[in-house]
Amino acid sequence: MKTMSTGKKKYLDQLTNEEGIIGALAIDQRGALKKMIGKYKEATTEDVIKFKELVSQQLTPYASAILLDPEYGLPAAQAREQTCGLLLAYEKTGYDATTPGRLPDVLNVWSVKRLKESGADACKFLLYYDVDEPEEINEQKRAYMERIGSECTAEDLPFFLEIVSYDATITDTTSVEYAKMKPRKVIEAMREFSQGRYQVDVLKVEVPVTMNYVEGYGQEVCYSRSEAAAYFKEQSDATELPFIFLSAGVSAELFQETLRFAKQSGSTFNGVLCGRATWANGVAPFVEEGDEQAITWLSEQGRKNIEELNAVLKETATSIYTNV
Repeated sequence: MKTMSTGKKKYLDQLTNEEGIIGALAIDQRGALKKMIGKYKEATTEDVIKFKELVSQQLTPYASAILLDPEYGLPAAQAREQTCGLLLAYEKTGYDATTPGRLPDVLNVWSVKRLKESGADACKFLLYYDVDEPEEINEQKRAYMERIGSECTAEDLPFFLEIVSYDATITDTTSVEYAKMKPRKVIEAMREFSQGRYQVDVLKVEVPVTMNYVEGYGQEVCYSRSEAAAYFKEQSDATELPFIFLSAGVSAELFQETLRFAKQSGSTFNGVLCGRATWANGVAPFVEEGDEQAITWLSEQGRKNIEELNAVLKETATSIYTNV
């Protein structure tokens, strides 16, 4: 079990609900949100800032925390319900596709100290990691995470590491070809960054399978239900750190079903950081009909998405303090 400093634990308390579960809302998307708005019109900086603000105003009363980025999200951080904790992202959006390896990079004019000064209760960093890439690439990534871990420990601020797996040779991560490789990639990356040298406090991870390929959840079957369940249990056993699931853009309904399946499989996950599954369908009314219609959608359907997810978490997630 990981021991946590009193200071870090105090911040972590801000991010959990009364049951010690993280039911957090993620809207740190930058490039992805611009693309979503771009389906309807050219996305401006003002559009991105405003949509984040509306999401924060309308939905943070129902979330234990919100994840935002310091580039566009600080007005939204100010607009949040004050009982709702704040995570701030430290990474640049996307990655440099001209260089092999999807190498990590922090925001140029930010540091963990500055995130903390801006009101963050935790620092979140997204790392793309392929366990099968050349060692010279992965060694750079491991050293980079050591630096961020040390920075967070120096500031006594929790370090949430988000790991997104991929395969350097497969462009489509929704393919059955990738689905066959995914469990090992997700679980081994999680095992690596659970080591004490990285000083990670909470892992934000993908589920270890592509649910659309699990028997009974999609048309094409890559894993039987028992195989998928074994992967969820293996993932849970691979770390002593608290860990939470990301929604990876799937529908609200499928994400809720996934959490139930994880619980039945023996996974002791500690909550979620749920993004697009909660608010994605609010983009269209925001762009096409304006703020009022976006507010209506968020206050009705967006709130329903969160409250339904909270109910599922109550049945399925484990208190974070069993792992701290």
